[in-house]
Amino acid sequence: MSFDNVRGRSTPGRPRPPQVSGTPSVVGRLGPRPDGSIPFSVEFNPPRDSAAEARLWRAAREFERMHPAFVSMTYGAGGSTRDRTARVTGELAQETTLLTVAHLTAVAHSVAELRSIVGVYADAGIRNLLVLRGDPPGDPLGEWQRHPEGVEYAEELVRMVRDLGDFHVGVASFPQGHHRSPDLDHDTRYLCAKLRAGAEYSITQMFFDVDHYLRLRERVSACDPVQGDKPIIPELMPITSLRTVQRAEELSGRPVPPALMARLERAAGNDPEANRDAVREVGIEIATEIGQRLIAEGAPCLHFITLNFAKATTEVLTNLGYTVAPTPVEA
Repeated sequence: MSFDNVRGRSTPGRPRPPQVSGTPSVVGRLGPRPDGSIPFSVEFNPPRDSAAEARLWRAAREFERMHPAFVSMTYGAGGSTRDRTARVTGELAQETTLLTVAHLTAVAHSVAELRSIVGVYADAGIRNLLVLRGDPPGDPLGEWQRHPEGVEYAEELVRMVRDLGDFHVGVASFPQGHHRSPDLDHDTRYLCAKLRAGAEYSITQMFFDVDHYLRLRERVSACDPVQGDKPIIPELMPITSLRTVQRAEELSGRPVPPALMARLERAAGNDPEANRDAVREVGIEIATEIGQRLIAEGAPCLHFITLNFAKATTEVLTNLGYTVAPTPVEA
């Protein structure tokens, strides 16, 4: 079924289209792997130029050999970045065996533009979307401003996508609460509203303390036991240098816990550049420890921020017992 067959404005009160079982979904990929391990997944960022695009493809092919449950592509807003994002995401879906999830954010878009973007993804065969309200461009902590012809909340965007046809939708969740939520109770209720609107799972904001993830699961189950049964996929990122600490803190919106930061700083000593290998080793150890506890606590999947590199994530996965298929020998 082409997107043209389901295009059109949502009619208030119209029943939401039924989920089509033949469409592969993230939730459908979350069962145990053949070796008994839990699934893993990876996140890519839109490449800004041809060199970055080549690096992304090298990482994608490396991960493809490890059979992730899915891969996601974050969203590049505006101009050529947006166009490249849509093209590369479509190519990942069409030219690899990877189940590809496209991010969709409401920031700076009208409803008509959002429908058009969904159409582009649908035409590329992408039926899995991670729906986010998004942060203001240039200042993630700045004041949120709704597009005059857009939507205010991610909950509305979830409903819009589900009304457009056979799509599987995920949303974001926040173990320590979104920075715009007045408190954890409000944040939990917002998440449950997104799940009730039709989201099938959530992927967390990155964190470094597994207890925050466990408390999030408990809050959602207490708020709405039905929605609490939906998978909450934890997101993590291996720290490979002190420079990436800043990036990790920007992506998570939270500082690295002091005890973990102290381990990294001890490894760095007086010369972080000279001791980069030692810092990286500790960063891989920390990510491995987080992954081990998440597995022990019954996480449904491990979702890695890769920054379009495969090596660090592959090392963590190898530490956790995952295997890499050998590269086929050319005839």
